[in-house]
Amino acid sequence: MKIATRCVRQACDDRDPYGAVVPPIYQTATFRQPTALDCGEYDYSRTANPTRALLEEQLAALEGGADGAAFASSFSSGMAALAAVTRLAAAGEEILAGDNLYGGTARLLAQVAPRQGIRVRWVDATDPGAVAAALTPATRLVLIETPTNPLLRVVDLAAVAAAAHAGGALLAVDNSLLSPYLQRPLALGADLVVHSATKALCGHSDVSAGAVVAADPELHRRIAFLQNAEGSGLAPFDAWLLLRGMKTLALRVERQCATAARVAAWLAGDPRVERVHYPGLPGDPGCERLRRQASGAGPLVSFTTGDPDRSRRLVEALRLFTIAVSFGGVGSVASLPRRMSHASVPPELADRLAPPPDLVRLSLGIEDPDDLLEDLDRALAAATLGMTEVSLPAAGARE
Repeated sequence: MKIATRCVRQACDDRDPYGAVVPPIYQTATFRQPTALDCGEYDYSRTANPTRALLEEQLAALEGGADGAAFASSFSSGMAALAAVTRLAAAGEEILAGDNLYGGTARLLAQVAPRQGIRVRWVDATDPGAVAAALTPATRLVLIETPTNPLLRVVDLAAVAAAAHAGGALLAVDNSLLSPYLQRPLALGADLVVHSATKALCGHSDVSAGAVVAADPELHRRIAFLQNAEGSGLAPFDAWLLLRGMKTLALRVERQCATAARVAAWLAGDPRVERVHYPGLPGDPGCERLRRQASGAGPLVSFTTGDPDRSRRLVEALRLFTIAVSFGGVGSVASLPRRMSHASVPPELADRLAPPPDLVRLSLGIEDPDDLLEDLDRALAAATLGMTEVSLPAAGARE
């Protein structure tokens, strides 16, 4: 089956005794056991739950992995999934991380992992040679995003996987942006795929969830042990909502990609915009690499205006784009990553890891693209006008 069909059909559970078209929610903490000495298939929802198990099976099938683990930890479950992956490295070992990652990931690696005795070093993951040169005998994990958030740089997955394995390390890829509909890192050599399922997989901005899919059963066993031991398994209702959202993954992503490509091309031709970051644009540094390993560029477009205050006014002038963090939902969102999603980058690493202060990030939804372009045009005009109005009194004062 094609992946669009699998998104729908694999969310059905033939094991349901009543044949429900929509899988039921097993909203229970515990399960009745056959005897005092024998456990049934399920005993406690922290360890396993039928609703979550169906979700994990579907995630693994879509990514082409051995099995999956769905995470929740308060409202930061994408980070719970990443935290579990980092603990595959032990004290005295190290993680080699790409230098353009989500701000929360940078915070986890820079401020939490070292407390566990894990050293973290940063590398330009778009350069496979730099990755190979940075590996040491202590490196146990290479952690990357592609395309990266928010600069949308593209990493050569096959080349970095080969380099990591040659150095005896695992490769973990955050695939939150493209989802398995557009990119399947395990097929290109990755050992683990990580998702903030809050984003593209859910698509409706109403679930906080994370997921890890492993290529190898033994690697999955290690992740599942942490999920159970730390009590970070996704709750049944959230798993059910995520199963529902994933049925429309193909439709949503196709529309979002088409709109993002159109918006990126429009921005690239507008003289009020300094630079556009979007690997789907011909001429983008990652364009050809993306075409070799993915079937689309995703819903994110980022760009600079040349002035942080102008970027702020632009974002605040938008009417159809909600000012919010996160991405991948059906509603379009605008943000200033330096002040929002990446504000958590530690100050001592900001020069290397933080995005430019004038960077605007757009997550395109499923609205009519003509309406979104009209909104952007109006907001750019308002931001430019605002800059003129601000500069005139200052000039007069100097006179």
